[in-house]
Amino acid sequence: MEEILKSVKEASRVIANLKGEVKRKVLNEMADRIEKYQDNIIEANKKDLEYAKNENLSSALIDRLLLNEKRIKDMANSLRDIAKLKDPVGRIVDGWKIDNGLEIQKVKIPIGVIGIIYESRPNVTSDAAGLCFMSGNACILKGGKEAFNSNAVIVEILRYVLEKNKLPVDAISLLPDYSRKGVEWLIKQDKYVDLIIPRGGENLIKFVSENSKVPVVKHDKGLCHVYIHKDADLEKGAKIALNAKVQRPGVCNAMETLLVDRAVAGKFLPKIKEMMEKEGVELRGCDITLEYIDIKPATEEDWHTEYLDKILSIKVVDNLDDAISHIETYGSGHSDSIVTENLKAAEEFLNRVDSACVYLNASTRFTDGGVFGFGAEVGISTNKLHARGPMGIDDLTTYKYKIIGDGQIRE
Repeated sequence: MEEILKSVKEASRVIANLKGEVKRKVLNEMADRIEKYQDNIIEANKKDLEYAKNENLSSALIDRLLLNEKRIKDMANSLRDIAKLKDPVGRIVDGWKIDNGLEIQKVKIPIGVIGIIYESRPNVTSDAAGLCFMSGNACILKGGKEAFNSNAVIVEILRYVLEKNKLPVDAISLLPDYSRKGVEWLIKQDKYVDLIIPRGGENLIKFVSENSKVPVVKHDKGLCHVYIHKDADLEKGAKIALNAKVQRPGVCNAMETLLVDRAVAGKFLPKIKEMMEKEGVELRGCDITLEYIDIKPATEEDWHTEYLDKILSIKVVDNLDDAISHIETYGSGHSDSIVTENLKAAEEFLNRVDSACVYLNASTRFTDGGVFGFGAEVGISTNKLHARGPMGIDDLTTYKYKIIGDGQIRE
C-alpha cells in the first residue's frame, strides 16, 4: 500500500500544475463515460446491495448505497457542474508592496494528496475525485466494503479517462484494504497524505480524529434542529419540519429534533403529529410534549442521537433562549433552523447559534455542496478551522506567498 501512496504523491505534483481548461475537458469526459457505462455501474451496485441485505444493514444505509439511472445521471452532472467552476488554483487572494519594494502575493495552491474515508455512498467516489481533481489535488479513496464493487467500477471509469488524456491514473486511487486496519494505516501516512476527510458514523469520526497523524477535517454527525418560534407561520413551519425530516431521513442534514415554543405547542403539535405519522415517522417527546400529544416519551439519549431514520424527537421550549440553549447542549454544529416572522428573533438566532449552517424559514436539507453551487462536496465540515460547512474546490486549497524582489537584502 505504501507503493500506491508513493504513486499518488507523484501524481499530485502533475495534477497541481494542470491548466483549468485541461481539467474541465477531463471532467466532462469523465461525466460522459459514467453515463455511457451506467449499466456496468448498476450491475456492480446490485452485488453490493445483495451483500448489504445479507448482512442485514439498515434501510437507511441501503438507501445511501443504491445507485439507479437517476443517481448515476446526477453523478455525471455533478462532474459537469464542477467543470464549470472557476479554477481556484493560482488565484491571487491578496497582494501588496512593502517599503523596500518587495511585492508580496498570497496565492491559492492545491493541498496535495487528500485521503477521503467514507461509507455506503458510492456517488461520493466520483464527487470526491472530481472536486480533488478540479482543485489540483490527487486523492486516495477509502470506501466501505459494502460498496466495494460500485466504487471499483466508478474508479476504473475515471482512471480510464486520465490515461486517455496521458495523465497519471494514480491521481484517483482506491485503497485496497477496506478494513479498519486499512483506515488505521492510512491516517498515519503523513509522509504521503496531506489531509484526511472522514465521512461516516460517529465511531469512525472519533477513531480517525483521535489516532490520525495527518490533519483531519471532520464530517461529524448531523444532529440538526428546527425551532418553531412563537411568531412562526405555523403552516410554513409544518411544511419545513416535514421536509427536514422525511424528504430523505438517512442523510446528515435531516432534522433529528423538533423544538416547539410553548406558546404555540397546543396548535402546532397535533398538526405535526398527524403529518409525521402519515409519513411513518415514530415520534418521541419530552414531558411537556406528552401533555399535548400521545407519543412515546423521549429519553436523555434521544437528544444526543442522530437517527438517520424516520424517528423524531420533539421538545417544547419556553422561549428563544431555551431553544438556543438546547441546541448548544445537544447539537453537533451542523445545520439548525428557526421558523419565525419576527425579524429580531430571527437575527438573534442566526447570530447566536454556532453551527456551520443556520437557516431562517427554510429546511435544513439544503446544506449540500451541489445546492450551494459547489457542483458537489467532499463532506460537510463541522470543524471551525480551515473549512466549515459543505466543502467545495475552494476548501480543497491552501495558499502560499510569492515574494517578488529586485536584489533586496535584509540588513
